[in-house]
Amino acid sequence: MKKFSISTWFYFLIPSILGIVLFMIPLKFGNEWKVPIAKFADILSVALEPLMPMTAMIIIVIAALGSVLYLFVRADHAKPSFAMTLFKVSPFWTITRVIGAVFAVMVTFQIGPEAIVNENTGGLLLAPDGLVSFLFTIFLFAGLFLPLLLNFGLLEFFGTMMVKVMRPLFKLPGRSSIDALTSWIGDGTIGVLLTSKQYEDGYYTKKEAAIIGTTFSVVSITFSLVIIDTVGMSAYFLPFYGTVLLTGLILAFVMPRIYPLAGKQEEYIDGRPFTGDDEKLPEGYNVFSHGLEKALETANKNRSLGKVVSEGMKNVFDMWIGVAPVVMAFGTVALVLAEYTSLFTILGKPFEPILSVLGIPEAQAAAQTMVVGFADMFLPVILADGAITSELTLFVIATISVVQLIYMSEVGGLLLGSKIPINILDLLIIFLLRTLIALPIVAGVAHLLF
Repeated sequence: MKKFSISTWFYFLIPSILGIVLFMIPLKFGNEWKVPIAKFADILSVALEPLMPMTAMIIIVIAALGSVLYLFVRADHAKPSFAMTLFKVSPFWTITRVIGAVFAVMVTFQIGPEAIVNENTGGLLLAPDGLVSFLFTIFLFAGLFLPLLLNFGLLEFFGTMMVKVMRPLFKLPGRSSIDALTSWIGDGTIGVLLTSKQYEDGYYTKKEAAIIGTTFSVVSITFSLVIIDTVGMSAYFLPFYGTVLLTGLILAFVMPRIYPLAGKQEEYIDGRPFTGDDEKLPEGYNVFSHGLEKALETANKNRSLGKVVSEGMKNVFDMWIGVAPVVMAFGTVALVLAEYTSLFTILGKPFEPILSVLGIPEAQAAAQTMVVGFADMFLPVILADGAITSELTLFVIATISVVQLIYMSEVGGLLLGSKIPINILDLLIIFLLRTLIALPIVAGVAHLLF
């Protein structure tokens, strides 16, 4: 193994340990456990609460106006400016950003149809404590501090050691283990952002990015506590979260091997084909020594603090401009359909006989909760709370709502707003397949418990 200076070791160890603490280790703040990065976002969100809806609206409108303007600007593929990378998107995404901006203006000034500005639809997303407002604060901290995970060798170190686990089981490179842990322990939104950044930087193929984004971006432990508490079953948190973990791992094994993820291209964002050569161990190395050497080489290349801060700020603006309008647009439409139409009730009808066969009580009432989670993960437990009395059924609904993973008001919107090659039809199919595969597993555990 090559020799490295003491300063290189410090550049590897200190930022990497700080990144692990900030993104992946839940700490107790008062009565709740949260990763520090999410707590920072909470504190800032509360401090800026009165300003957040207006601030979010202004940035979403800037994203829309910039994208419309850049439709008429020729792209410089050789050396695009930062503004070009922010605003130059396809006509489809330009229209999406414009729709998001229109919804944001309508909600902020309470003009237009009640269906859009209602506190359960667009108003829910753009409320002072709503998702879009919160995303601006989480993006600020996540964007600024993501280089701690990305730039100082942590991914190279763990990636080399975990490749023998992640590749055969989940068809993924070893470095994706950090994305998975960041999502499961920290927050699913941060996991999507981490995955998207690595895909754009050429570390993941199109297929790998799609698998990680739709398989491992699970809501955090904290969020799961809120879900089980909403249906009044917090005493069952350990078996509930154990079932989430078991089901999630089974789904992570199955989903990459079936449509639509199995059909995604095995090539990188720049068109390079996947060869697997970079995962082979050089002669004379084991996984630990090779991973450590790659980590130290990466740390040695990133000694400029100014460059790291600059990259962090670019991450922030990229997330604000690229993701927030998409979440506002798709999230509002999905919530309007859930609130004002019977679409999800109709779509849930086929689940009624499935639930009956699985021995789930109150199958008719539970069936509509099976699909409504595609709009927002909270909707199934909100619909179930008070309407369903069976503890077994409530346990199944709460667990399924978490393992479905794809919901348009957050993870779905984030994925569509990223450059990860996934479309809304893919997301709907993945959502339904995850539900169908998970139901027998979750129902089996529920029957053992109740």
